[in-house]
Amino acid sequence: MPAAPVPDIGTRTEPVVVRPSTVVHVRFFAHYADLAGMRACDTELPEGSTVGDLVQRLREDLPLQSLPPEPLVAVNRDYADLGRPLVSGDEVALIPPVSGG
Repeated sequence: MPAAPVPDIGTRTEPVVVRPSTVVHVRFFAHYADLAGMRACDTELPEGSTVGDLVQRLREDLPLQSLPPEPLVAVNRDYADLGRPLVSGDEVALIPPVSGG
């Protein structure tokens, strides 16, 4: 019995899109480290992402849904707002509120 013909799938005509990405090192302190179950991780984001994008990703990927709407964040040891753009190699620290006297 002859072998069944192999269907012709042709050649790939659509372009392969490689999306640039940004990898940042995230550090969690105190209560946030307890919630995340780790003290640090590397996170990959699309190029052009902001601190706010990172916070949203962390809320989705880790048990950090209780982060305040605008958590205290430092990028490369400088306080940053949610609109600050991130670049590969940035160190981002999430700093929980502290109390005491």
